Amino acid sequence: MAVLALLIVGISKGGMGGGLGVLGVPLMALSMPPAQAAAILLPILCVMDLMALKAFWRRWSWAHLQQLLPAAILGIVIGAFTFKYFRASDVRLLVGLIAVGFALNYWFKPFQRFAIGKPGAKSGLVWGSIAGFTSFVAHAGGPPVNIYLLPQKLDKTVYQATTVLFFTIVNYVKLIPYAALGQFNSANVGTSVLLLPIAAFGIWLGYKLHHRVPEKQFFQVAYVFLFITGCKLMVDGISGLIA
Repeated sequence: MAVLALLIVGISKGGMGGGLGVLGVPLMALSMPPAQAAAILLPILCVMDLMALKAFWRRWSWAHLQQLLPAAILGIVIGAFTFKYFRASDVRLLVGLIAVGFALNYWFKPFQRFAIGKPGAKSGLVWGSIAGFTSFVAHAGGPPVNIYLLPQKLDKTVYQATTVLFFTIVNYVKLIPYAALGQFNSANVGTSVLLLPIAAFGIWLGYKLHHRVPEKQFFQVAYVFLFITGCKLMVDGISGLIA
């Protein structure tokens, strides 16, 4: 499951826009505790972020980042302080809800209309904090950031660079609470190191497929997969709660 998840995430980051980082934890959580899946993925995502950051250096929009980043850090803090109250079944249910909700938003965009207009403090606080929290729980901050950024009609390169810097900062900030919560044990870190070549191969494959596979079709299939995975996790989470 981890190999499949990292291939999809790597392909997405390498040439399909990077939005499918949301799929990593739900897919891996089918065969391991969600918290462990998130801990294994985080160091790999940090390495991926550095690779992407070099390609988009200084092309980002500070106006948008200034609205999103403080709120995202707030969301990370909330996630860190509430982490101890979540059981494995709770996290499965939460990750499942996030996966299903983001898939539905990709298809129907019910939240998109709330973010239209110039970057403002209110929308930045709402979507930035949601992105920080969902990123902490399941590395699933991409959809809330997209809900905020896409209506701004940014240049494609500026948009990509803005998301790259945002998640580079967010993921490296997350290393602190993850370490404090004991998530980086030898087993998790060893698995991250073992899987890193798979992630690199996925990025290379995404680059090669960028001009050969239609992006729209790729995301349509992937979000169907995300929706089905989210439904399975929701069922598992609810079963654990009533057991």
